[in-house]
Order: sequence, then structure tokens, then C-alpha cells
Amino acid sequence: MADPPPHGQPFAGYQAEIFLRGMAGEAPEHPVSIAELERLVEERLDDPRAIAYVFGGAGREQTMRSNVEAFDRWRIVPRMLRDVSRRDLSIDLLGTAMPAPLLLAPIGVQAIVHPEGELATARAAAAVGLPIILSTASSFALEEVAEAGGGPRWFQLYWPRSRELASSLVGRAERAGYTAIVLTVDTFLPGWKPRDLQGAWQPFLEGVGIANYTSDPVFRAALASSPEEDPQAAIGEFVVQFSNPELSWDDLEFLRGETELPILIKGILHPDDARAARERGVDGVIVSNHGGRQIDGAIAALDALPAIADAVGDELAVVLDSGVRSGADVVKALALGADAVALGRPYLWGLGLGGEAGVLAVLRAVLAELDLTVGLSGHTPGPRNSARSCWPARARPPADARAGPDAVASKRAAQGSRDRDGRRGGCRDGARRGSRRLRLER
Repeated sequence: MADPPPHGQPFAGYQAEIFLRGMAGEAPEHPVSIAELERLVEERLDDPRAIAYVFGGAGREQTMRSNVEAFDRWRIVPRMLRDVSRRDLSIDLLGTAMPAPLLLAPIGVQAIVHPEGELATARAAAAVGLPIILSTASSFALEEVAEAGGGPRWFQLYWPRSRELASSLVGRAERAGYTAIVLTVDTFLPGWKPRDLQGAWQPFLEGVGIANYTSDPVFRAALASSPEEDPQAAIGEFVVQFSNPELSWDDLEFLRGETELPILIKGILHPDDARAARERGVDGVIVSNHGGRQIDGAIAALDALPAIADAVGDELAVVLDSGVRSGADVVKALALGADAVALGRPYLWGLGLGGEAGVLAVLRAVLAELDLTVGLSGHTPGPRNSARSCWPARARPPADARAGPDAVASKRAAQGSRDRDGRRGGCRDGARRGSRRLRLER
């Protein structure tokens, strides 16, 4: 059995730790406020090109703003006197044990904000026991990141033009202990990003973020000279491989045949696409608009979540990504239908300001607020097989604005597992579900 992470449950204890350290004259080294962290990182990063890449979005950046604003439209309605003294946030999602329904979203080229990049992020995630989703566009090879962190991990795949290369990347991930494959499907063409265009800069064109390619035997075999001997040729081959606009639903059969690992599709925003994923044998979807970096004016991920969760029922895992800035945001996403939530930009800001320690500070703060918000709202989750089965029930926005401002969550009856391999289970505490509803208003 693996040793427990040094900063595991109860996560709310982080608050007491801060105050106890304060009695000795020690204040937090990194900002507790995510908004203040964002401000400081943008102010202190040396390279304006990196600032543009980290903070920029598509077009006028409406989608990026909408992702955050969508959370603000929902309000938690707490319930009182429910004995919330014992809370267990842990879940098991698609065979991966998690101390809370939270993952680190895949973010590439992290070395542009800190030289240790994904290595530091992996170590911080392991310190709290959270899974990382490693990007194909990592600054370090997937094997290096696995060795550095040692914690739970999923691998995010940008499907290249070469099926042989795709198969090689997936096989390497399996051998390195990654326990799920996350296929991103919303980047088959690059989004229009004015900040990046104004700086005329992409890190990949300087060889940053292509380590998983240059370390891959299939990729290297396609080159006339090794990447070490001719780095520009390697970058050129990366550019050829990365964008694959020919990708279609029919290609999923190939990927399903290449691995026994659970497969999740990232970039789903329409219920029909979620149904199509289910019909093709995938195990989960990640509701995401790529953090607002692909289409300007796209639907906010949180706004898309309830309809998608309803469309797939209990048959697929549902993860929410894009716009998450706090532990309270995590609770809202869970109440609206997510099994788990992926945190993105905030941990990258922590990395930029303080490396591994900065990432850890962000994760501990979000987890502490999550734990406290769960308790303060009158909810007492216990260990379970999926977040949605025992967590705050889905809240639905009114079908008609004239129906009123309230949206009250309603529980599904405990159904047990519907997944074909039993990776998703039913609620272990079904008898209490009806009395533990979390109410949201908008």
C-alpha cells in the first residue's frame, strides 16, 4: 500500500496550520487569494511572450471571461445543524483513487514560467495525492514526469497525424504508470490568439513543449537526423504531426483497440457529442472549451455541463474543466453534474510565482476551501466510487427564466454500476441521499 500523501485529508486543517504559524510570526509565503496570485504572476514574469501565452485567450477573450462568470451566476444555499464533523472527500474515478474530486488539468510548456515545469507540478500534486493530467506538450518526457512525481497520473493525448506515433505515445504512457488516456479533440486547428500573434511567438517553434515527441522512437525514426543533431528538422516534423484536422469519430475505434486504459474525450460542449462518445465505447468526457483559448464567444464550460451530465447519465464519467478558481467553484460544478473537476490556470500561476511550493500552496488552498464549503453547506460525503453518485446532486437552471430564480438539486436513485467493466459504482450511502441535497440558486 502506498504511503499517504504528506498533505492529505482533512484538507480544512490547512487553515488552522496557517493561523498556528502566524502565532510564531510566519505569514504565508505565497498569496492565499487566487486573484492576488494572478496579479502578482502577471506583474513578475520576466518574459512578455510567456505572459501573453499564459494569460491570453482566443479573439477578444470573451470565452475566457465567460468561464469564470458562469460560476458567479450560481449561489450555494447552505443547510444547518447536520453534523458535518466527519467528511471524507475521496472518490474512485475510472479506477483512480483520489483524495478529493479534483485533478490538475493538462497544461503544456510549463517550463516557460518555471525551469522545472511539469516536474515541479507533479511533485506538488503528489504531496496532496491529486492526479495530474500530463499534456502531450509537456516540457519534459512523460517518463521523467512520472518518476519525478510518483503520484496518480493520467496522460493527455494530442492525436498526431501518424497513427503509429499515437500508438507509441499511448503505449509509453501505459508503461510509465499513467492510468487513463485523455484525448483532446478541440485543438485540431490552432485558435486565433491575438496576444500570441502580436508577439509572433510560439514556444514549440523554439523546441519547448515537444519533449514527448523528440523522446519517442517512432517520431525519431521519421527524422533524417536525430533531434540533437538537427533540432530545426525535429521542430518541423512536430508542426506537421501536431494539428490533425482530419480526425473524426471513426478514429476512436483505433484508439480503443490500442489500450485497455480508460479513455476520456476532452473538449465536449454539446450533449450530442457526449452521446457520440458514449456510443463509441469511451469511458468519460471532459466538459471544456480549452480555457477559452480556442473559440471566442463559445459557451462557458459550466453552462454546458448540466445538459451533458443529463445526456450521459451514469454511463460515463464527467469531468468539468475551464474557469475553476476556487474550492467553492468545485462544489458548484459537482452540484451541476460533474464527477470531478480539473483545475488549470491557478496552479500554473502558483508554479510561475514559486515553483513546486507555489503549486502546493494553490492546491492546499483550493482543497481547504472545498472541504470547508462542503461542511458549511451542510453536506457530509463519505468514501465512494464516483463523485456524482454521492456528492451534491445536480442542480438545473430554470427551463424558462419566468419560472423563477431557484434551481434545486434532485438526487437520482442509487443504481449501482452501469459501466461495462464496473469501474463506476453506485452510491454507498444511498439511504441518505434524499436528505443531503445541496441547493443552488441562480
